[in-house]
Amino acid sequence: MAATIDSPTPARADDRRAAGRAAGGIMRTVEAGLAHHRAGRLDQAEALYRKALTRKPDHPEATHLLGVIAFQCGQISPALELIGRALPALADDPEAHLNYGNALRAAHRFAEAVESYRRAIALKTDFGMAHSNLAATLIEQDAFAEALESGRRAVALLPDFAGAQFYYATALLRLGRYAEAEAPLRRALGLSPTLAPALFNLGMALKLQNRLDEASACMQRALAINPEDPAAMTAWSSIRQETCDWSDYRGNESRTRRAIARQPSLGGAFMLLSMDSTREEKLACARQVAAKFSAAAGAVFSAAEPRRGERIRVGYMSRQFRENAGSYLIAGLIERHDRSQFEIFGYSFGPDDRSPMRTRIAAAFDRFVDIVRMSDSDAARLIHDDGIDILVDLDGFAGNVRTAIMARRPAPVQVNYLGYPGTMGADFIDYIIVDPFVAPPDQQPFFSERLAHLPGCYQCNDDRRAIAEQTPSRLECGLPETGFVFCCFNNSYKITPAIFDVWMRLLLASPKSVLWLFAANPWAKANLAAEATARGVDPERLVFAPPLPNAEHLARYRLADLFLDTLPYNAHTTASDALWAGLPVLTCLGDSFPGRVGGSMLRAVGLDELISTSLPEYEALALKLSRDSDLMLEFRARLARNRATCSLFDTARFARQIETAYRRMHEMRMAGRTPAAFAVEPSNQSSTTRRA
Repeated sequence: MAATIDSPTPARADDRRAAGRAAGGIMRTVEAGLAHHRAGRLDQAEALYRKALTRKPDHPEATHLLGVIAFQCGQISPALELIGRALPALADDPEAHLNYGNALRAAHRFAEAVESYRRAIALKTDFGMAHSNLAATLIEQDAFAEALESGRRAVALLPDFAGAQFYYATALLRLGRYAEAEAPLRRALGLSPTLAPALFNLGMALKLQNRLDEASACMQRALAINPEDPAAMTAWSSIRQETCDWSDYRGNESRTRRAIARQPSLGGAFMLLSMDSTREEKLACARQVAAKFSAAAGAVFSAAEPRRGERIRVGYMSRQFRENAGSYLIAGLIERHDRSQFEIFGYSFGPDDRSPMRTRIAAAFDRFVDIVRMSDSDAARLIHDDGIDILVDLDGFAGNVRTAIMARRPAPVQVNYLGYPGTMGADFIDYIIVDPFVAPPDQQPFFSERLAHLPGCYQCNDDRRAIAEQTPSRLECGLPETGFVFCCFNNSYKITPAIFDVWMRLLLASPKSVLWLFAANPWAKANLAAEATARGVDPERLVFAPPLPNAEHLARYRLADLFLDTLPYNAHTTASDALWAGLPVLTCLGDSFPGRVGGSMLRAVGLDELISTSLPEYEALALKLSRDSDLMLEFRARLARNRATCSLFDTARFARQIETAYRRMHEMRMAGRTPAAFAVEPSNQSSTTRRA
């Protein structure tokens, strides 16, 4: 999320201290060098420092300042050597410790840089630049709570320094305090209007508050400063997807894919899922993102000796343990794990919304720990000390992630599951839990993880999810009293011009039909209405559903006739919502994981006929269903019959199957074997407490 800015020009020792450490002619030479240095004439300054060193080779101030010039010229290794050599003689000089910290930070030796900055602050408690750079370095280590305190001190001491405002705001942003981050970012831009990283972070703060129009403007300003900035290009493209701004869609997608290839990022990895990207692109991007996490993590934990004869400890790590779509999928599984065989731990790094779902899911774990304010290294230490055998990342590269925890290898077996439909490209993730439909065995080359195939659908579901008994009327939902209701409650970023073209042709071919969409944001609503008009469809035939509590949201699915899936990124939780509520889903099969999930679910509920393999086939089948009420009723009836017995909604059966997968992973580890792909055999074991 957070961009970075270069460190300010390193501090230089003042003349008085230099005078106390040098004598006579050497001192005059160093002073002359300092004058040139302050004026930016680095060549003349360097020549004078070297002249001083010819007369006294161990002169600490000249050596130190020569190292500062090396740093300013981007010569990090010489800077470290020179400043480090001078440091013992300048042990009481806070500026020397600051400059050494700057060089260490540039070399990505963040832990050592933190210590240097702290030594500088110990010598000079009101040293604003040291506080600012300490905040910057703690952000690099994902120690956001500590960075916030350092940033707070920095802005108090240096209120007119844009960098201090930037790092303070970045810490707030990374802690999820988006509204609070806005003011210091605007102050930073007031001090330095062309500070592109501050524009980027302001855009992200606004985006995360759903102020998408303002966020888009920030990203465009950042791109005006640096048109080749991959982070700003990717973020701007993401906002355009969310708002369904399709102007120059193909050109924008092509430019964004090139930007992601130049500078792979978390946001870029996620964006590729909803673009016409290749499997090779997705893997290449993921590998480079994961490599950054590995490099930043440094040393990893040594695997503890296997605990034989004890329950397997499984840890689930996520930001979604609250009122969230992911929790509606996972809660039942956590509750149904076999506690005679497994101990289940939860590690939450998302906000505590104090919702009933938060209470329920926290109670479902044997041990539940809120790690939101812990640094990645501390959280990894905690997980390691908990003796976790298998650590499951439920988020992958989606949203505000804590992949840096996984990069430190706190558990001997680490798994990518559920939240991110693709490879993480990481050598520190051993397995991805999939099924043979979403990731057939022949796609193993496009995953860095070993494929762990579950029978049926890979997605867990909670068969205790409530659906409100009261169904709202069509009028209450803004739907016409009669006519076929096509429905798609997917996130707006999954809607593409190609799929929208199909939907509009369906409306034109079915004059009394409407398309019921989720009201993701007002800009998407306005843009989709305009796109409908451009295709000759009355925008009044697009009906937008506002957010509702989950049980009420599920109940309104009863008013729809057919759920239309998206491509290349299918419905995931939204498709299981529709099927659970009794609404048939029509999907179109993609060539990689995100575009095959709808088909996997339909196979699991026995509606294979609703899996199309091309957009023309998808369109033709949707039109046929809209005109054949008997066929539509047949699919509804079959879904109603299968819902009570199918594997997709049998939480207890799913728990046994994923536990079998965990046992296989654990057994391979206990035997000292390298992780290998495997498939879990189907099981007929089912729950005796199913709810229809």
